[in-house]
Formats: sequence, structure tokens, C-alpha cells
Amino acid sequence: MKTMSNVDVFAVTSELNEMLRGARVDKAYQPLRDTVIIRFHVPGEGRVDVVMQAGVRIHRTNYPPQNPKVPPSFPMLLRKHLKGGVVREVRQHGFDRIVEITVEKDQEYTLMVELFAKGNIILLNQQREIILPLKRKTWSDRRIASREIYEYPPSRGINPLDHDPSELEDILMNSGADLIRTLARNGFGGLYAEEIVLRAGLDKNTPCSNLTPDDIRKIDAAIYETFKPLRELDLKPHIIGDGEDVLPIELRVYSGRERRYFESFNDAADEFFSSIFREEIRRAHEEEWEREVDRFRKRLRIQRETLEKFKKTIEVSTRRGDLLYANYSLVEEVLATIRRAREKYSWDEIKNIIADARKRGLPEASNITEIDRMGNITIFLDGEPVRIDSKLGVPENAEVYYEKAKKAKRKIKGVMTAIEKTEKEIERIEKKRDDALRNIMVPRRRVKRKLRWFEKFRWFVSSDGFLVIGGRDAGTNEMVVKKHMEPRDIYLHSDIHGAPSVVIKTEGRDVPETTIQEAAVFAASFSSAWTRGFTSLDVYWVHPEQVSKTPRSGEFVARGAFIIRGSRNYLRGVPLKIAIGVVDYEGERIMSGPPSAVKRMTEKFVTVKPGYTKKEALAKAIKSRVDDENLFPLEDFIRNLPPGKGDIVEDD
Repeated sequence: MKTMSNVDVFAVTSELNEMLRGARVDKAYQPLRDTVIIRFHVPGEGRVDVVMQAGVRIHRTNYPPQNPKVPPSFPMLLRKHLKGGVVREVRQHGFDRIVEITVEKDQEYTLMVELFAKGNIILLNQQREIILPLKRKTWSDRRIASREIYEYPPSRGINPLDHDPSELEDILMNSGADLIRTLARNGFGGLYAEEIVLRAGLDKNTPCSNLTPDDIRKIDAAIYETFKPLRELDLKPHIIGDGEDVLPIELRVYSGRERRYFESFNDAADEFFSSIFREEIRRAHEEEWEREVDRFRKRLRIQRETLEKFKKTIEVSTRRGDLLYANYSLVEEVLATIRRAREKYSWDEIKNIIADARKRGLPEASNITEIDRMGNITIFLDGEPVRIDSKLGVPENAEVYYEKAKKAKRKIKGVMTAIEKTEKEIERIEKKRDDALRNIMVPRRRVKRKLRWFEKFRWFVSSDGFLVIGGRDAGTNEMVVKKHMEPRDIYLHSDIHGAPSVVIKTEGRDVPETTIQEAAVFAASFSSAWTRGFTSLDVYWVHPEQVSKTPRSGEFVARGAFIIRGSRNYLRGVPLKIAIGVVDYEGERIMSGPPSAVKRMTEKFVTVKPGYTKKEALAKAIKSRVDDENLFPLEDFIRNLPPGKGDIVEDD
């Protein structure tokens, strides 16, 4: 499998540095053993996922894979130290296949992504002490383990962007190999060594000892020309043919080959590697699913074996009961003889007497094959051994067998029900597995939608067509009031600490009572009353001129809070209930608001109330009902839910 070259790393880190500088670290995931995905929030752009595969690649991805249900310890530690931190720089170490991501939080952290050999991902603290590596490794001159100081591996080869011609001459003149091998082993790799030799117009098999000073000058000039686009950041990212290679610059070795160009090398690398990565994910998930299916197959096998055992018990027990009746006289005579002998002898003596009689060929003893100290006899009837109790008569011994058959027959019904249930469970899991694997192989590319200004806030459109916006936090509360509230708008707030500032955008129109009522439901539902399990709350509304940020003497107004002057118009007992659906409002969007407002905009919506279902599970249930075409990621539904837990209202 192709791994990123030092040229690829230069291109990808140049773009990532521009993209991520100033971004906040959000979450970290580990979909595969050697692969980590970190989610960043980029100001003005939103979510950006960066995939890091130790020893293989690093780039932005628009094909985020399904993450494990139970996160491993490494991404959890990354979240603990990096979440909320700000990216200061993404850089390549020298011209090596090492990427450093510097994040500033309570201290400066560095995430090292090593792409050489089998690679590694290592988190360092401000003193460059290793907090935790993805893989612990030890060499003679280097150790990667917690609490060790991180040491770079020895640099090898020539940096084509900053090299001395005398360094190149020294390497070539002291090499015992041919030209192509010497260049490949000194930092250029096979592909770029071929390109340099092609541009220099030399035979790649020329022994370095035969090179002339003019040949070396040609090689130096070829190196300069080959890597000139990197120095000038004049990249032309493209994929060769049908996914044969991905490159940040054009090479003559691929002259005449079909090329597919991309806006950035990150996009090209994402398209190239994601198909390979999907296959790895598919294999990992397939193994996981197989373990799950095998668990039920094993259960089914045991159940079927149990069924066969019961069937055999019925057959054998019934036959042996019938044999006792079929040989009634013989069995009765044997039992009578044993009882008479028992009056004089012990069981051991009887056993010896029968054994001796069998040796002497007495017909009365020939059918008895075994007798134990409890008086249980094994007797051959029509060639089949039948075990009977000498203390019981023939009918009683036969009944023991018939009862055993009846008991097995009763158990068969339960086993059959269990088998049917297991078979259905296997069918369900196999279908679920096939669907999951199909989604991995044909993923939906995450396309960023252009956000409208109001989507920075909580929002909905009322039944009367009024846009209503509300703050998500203290900062957006400030923006709603200071930037977007106009003189004829209406301001609403719940009568509780921890609630959004809500504004009805009137555009100079009179506001009907229905819109005010819906805005009140909106204000109440997105307040702290939801997390506290309230079912209703009082909400008030005022005019913009009554909302002030200027405190009286001795007062203090916190960020996101406002002073209300004059009388307030109260709406009492406003219910906490929100509907969520996909609506067409200046394009398809997720809207969460009062059920009456959402119902007017779409037929597909789900109503929720304060409850006990965790936010992510609730969002998954909502998405499965309203987003058939998988237009929006799960995170968008989570973002549109009120704070805290909730339950779906099934009768709405």
C-alpha cells in the first residue's frame, strides 16, 4: 500500500497549517488500531476532520468512518488533554515524514505523527515529555514510552528544498551503488529518484563512480526543477489513472497518463486513501460482525444438538419400554430369580454367582450383562441393553422409560421455540451486518452546506412566517440582542436562570398571538428547565427598548445577561415540548421549534419532551425517522436538541 512520501507530507502540512491555525480541537476517535481521527472546529468554516494513520498518511477527510461503540484509551486521553485547545501550528520536521501539531491549552502540547516505517502518533507536553504514544517502541538509540523525552529519529538523505551541491557531490562520489539506488536511498525514494534521473537525461543504471562533474551538475539542476513547485507552493494535486498514485506536483515519469486534478492535496489524498481505508474498515468490521454472528451460530448449534439428543432419548426410551413388555415373561423371571437370591446373598455375591453361571453357559444368566450394588440390572433384550431396577416390576420399569420419553417430548417444544428465535436473530444480525458493510463500501461524502446567518443561533420559523432566533450560550445571547434585535422586534426570556435570549424578527409587521406563544414555547424548551425535568415554565416578553446592558449603580450584568426595565408581559405555564424535522427554508435544513410551527413546514418531524433518553441515542432515533436520504450528520441533530435528556412523544 502507498504511504505518504516526504514530498506529500510537505504539501499536506502546508495546507493543514493554513486550514487549522486558530482552530479548536473538538473530539478524537480511533476507528482502527493504527488510525486516529481528530475533529477540529475552524472559525468561519465549522467542523473539519483530520485522519492520521501511523506510518501511512495524514490529511483532512470528508469520509469520516463509523467509530467504535466503546472508545479506546488513546483517543480518550487525547480528548482529555487537547479538547478545547487552539491549534498554533502544523509543520513538517525538516523534510522528514514527521508532522507536528502544536496545540495551546493549559500548556503547549505537541502531537507527533510519524509516517515512516510502521509509524506512530505521540502526545507530548510542554517539556516535550511523552504523555502517551499510540505504540510503545524501543531502539538502540531511541525509546518511545510514557515519561520519556521525545527524540527525533536521525535525519537521512538530502533536503531538496535546502541542500548544498557539495553535499550531493559527496554522496554520489562515495556511493558504491548505481545512480538510481543512491538517490532513492538518500531521501528521494524510488519515484522521485526516477524523475530526477529522467530530467537529468542520464542512464539510471550508471555507477556513481562513473559520474562526471557535468553529470552531477545536471542532477543538481534536475533536483531544483523537480521540487521548484514545492518552494513556490505552486501545487497541482492530482490522482494518476484509476487510483494508481496521488501526487502534489506533476512528474514527467507519468507523462501521457490520465490525471484527475483537485483543489487541494488534502482533497486528492482523501479521495485516494479513503477507498483503501474503507477496505481496512470493512475487514475490521467484518471480523467484529463475524464474532457476533458466530456467537449466535454456536448457540444454534448447541440448541440443535440438544434437540437431536431429546429426539434420540424419545426414540430409545420408547423402544426400551416396548422391549420390556415384549419380553415380559423373560424379564419377570429374571426379576423373580434376583429377588429370591437377594434373600440369601449380598449384591456382590449375586454378581459373582451370575458371572460364574454365564461362564458355565446357563441360559438364565446369559441375558444379564451387568448388575450393580444398588440392584440395577442391565439385560439384553433383542440385542439391545436395557437397564432395569430389580426392586420394581416390569410395568414400573417400562413406565420409567415412557416417562423419560414424555419429559424429553415436553422439552422439545421449548427447544424448537428457542431455535426459531435464534435463527431469526442470526437473520437479523446478518442483514444488519450486510447493511453496515455496504455503507462502509459506498460511503456518503460529507458535503459542507453553506450556513445562513441565523444558523449560528437556535432558530425556527413561526406558523405565521416570522423568523425567531435564540442564543446558544452567553456569547450568542449577546449577539442576538446587540447585533440582530431591531426596534420593532419582540424580546422573550424564560423566568429562570440559564435561558436563551429569544427575539422575534418582525421586519416592521404586527406579530400575531400565535407567534408569541410559539416563541415562548421555544424560549422555555431551550432553557435550563429542560435539564431539570420541568413540564412547563413561565415566560415573559418585552419591547427592545426595555432591554438594557447598562446597570444601575451597584449592579453587575454578566456576559449574556440583560436588565429588563418596565413591565413584563407574562405567559404562564408554557409547555416544554420541541419538534425536530428537515424543512425547506432557503434550502434543506434541520429546524427545531414548537410542534405547531414545525408541522406547518414538514410532514416528517418528531416531537420530544424532557425525559430519560441520552442525547446521542435520542438524536439517532430522530435521524432514522426524518432523514431517509442521510442528508445531515448525527452531530447536526444533536446540536438542534435542547440541553440534557429527552424522550420521543409517540402520539404527536
